Amino acid sequence: MRLLKKYLFLMLPLLMASCVTSRKVNLMQEAGVKGIPQYTDTLSYEDYQLRIGDRLYIYVYSVDERISNMFNVSSSGASSAQIRYQLATGRTTGSYDLYTYLVQDDGMIDFPMVGRIPARGKTTREVKHILEDTLSSYVHGYAEHKLLSVEVNIVQRMFSVISDRGSGTFTLQKEKVTIFEALAMAGDIGDFGDRSKVRIVREKEGVTEIKVFDVRSEDIINSEFYYIEPNDVIYIQKIKGQSFGINSVTTTISVVATTLAFGGFVYGLVVRIMNSVNEHN
Repeated sequence: MRLLKKYLFLMLPLLMASCVTSRKVNLMQEAGVKGIPQYTDTLSYEDYQLRIGDRLYIYVYSVDERISNMFNVSSSGASSAQIRYQLATGRTTGSYDLYTYLVQDDGMIDFPMVGRIPARGKTTREVKHILEDTLSSYVHGYAEHKLLSVEVNIVQRMFSVISDRGSGTFTLQKEKVTIFEALAMAGDIGDFGDRSKVRIVREKEGVTEIKVFDVRSEDIINSEFYYIEPNDVIYIQKIKGQSFGINSVTTTISVVATTLAFGGFVYGLVVRIMNSVNEHN
């Protein structure tokens, strides 16, 4: 009996330590309470500035079909919205690839008949205005050149998630995506993911930075960590020391009961063996 008690004494702290509590997994918890960090109000969303390797969808609109045909590749009847959607989701086929323009190592894009246009460090709105001014001058001889308009969008905007629940790459289908939306797209964090030390690996102007934050804090919505950016890598490590876990009271009771039963079986077996040895002696 003494051996059984000692066995249970050693096992119970381990079982309790492995429990995943609501404090470890719940989001939007009150900041500054029981280890939930506070973050200063540093939230600011700025228009994305184009980087080397970005791909742009560019479409020229004009009431003069000659101008449209001059700069746009035939879309086989597809609308601009259809092309943009397929490019954004990576479902490109055939000639759709011709609508993308790569921001090259020198920060420029090559636009047909016009030449090199600066893009790196600029927003899509700024590139749009540059193209409209350039193209309007280029087609000045056409009667409707002043009605020319250009659409510029970033396509194939992706982010990645690495976690023990599963890893993958996902498409940003709108301009502003929050950390909560990103995690939801990836299927949540999982019971044993460490929400207190979520890492985002981000590259800006050739410099890689790692941001570490506690996604459980309600202050996250006002912080610099709230919005993610294209090409971000979100890494979620396991809870420190978590090799197995119990995530409910029912499971805990079941494990304890099983442990008691197994301990009782071992104890009874040992007693029978010892009694058998004593009888033979």
